[in-house]
Amino acid sequence: MSHLDPAGAWDALTRFAAVVGVALGALLPIVDPLGGAPVFLSATAELTTEQRRTVVRAVSLNSFALLLGSVLIGSYVLDLFGLSISAVQIGGGLVICAIAWSLLNAPTSMAPLAGKAPAAMATDDLGARAFYPLTMPLTVGPGSISVAITLGANPEHGSRALTLTTLAHVVGVVLVSLSIYLCYRYADRILKVMGPVGTSVVVRLTAFILLCIGVQITWNGVYALLVSALQSAAH
Repeated sequence: MSHLDPAGAWDALTRFAAVVGVALGALLPIVDPLGGAPVFLSATAELTTEQRRTVVRAVSLNSFALLLGSVLIGSYVLDLFGLSISAVQIGGGLVICAIAWSLLNAPTSMAPLAGKAPAAMATDDLGARAFYPLTMPLTVGPGSISVAITLGANPEHGSRALTLTTLAHVVGVVLVSLSIYLCYRYADRILKVMGPVGTSVVVRLTAFILLCIGVQITWNGVYALLVSALQSAAH
């Protein structure tokens, strides 16, 4: 009969908590669901309350799938297609810049706050829109994906350690997805307290920050490619 080792169990629990903490600390600031809530509300302004709830659920599930897939198999997918994280950063950063620019130049008023009638939208259209652009790249962008790929790029050796790390990553991604759901689900209540003017200011400011993030992500990719090219030329 095998006996339970309290010290080993405690070490495993400590390791599990540490990996969950690393996943949260790495992903949550980049995903930034609280900062993305005004952008989400602006991008879904013409939807009804029920439609927005449907989109929030879909975005949360899509974010969970994208992040977890990036952690578990992201590095293998990039290798399969011969892609680098730098290329992902450049492509995704440009998309983020384009979306942020469109938000900066969008009409000032937001439909729910301005009292306009919400537009009807088919379920298929809601699903497609929930994935692009609301999930990717507005919520889970190239920065989040590259970090998630990095988290899973060096898997643990040994079945027990690998299982523990994988479960910890799953828990971390679940917590990030839950924060996305809560922030997006109650974004209208938070911003309604601020009023139309305050909401417009927050949306414009967030869109500008999003534009800057897109520029930074693009530059990170370009810089990494330039450094790699110079190192190759030196050899």
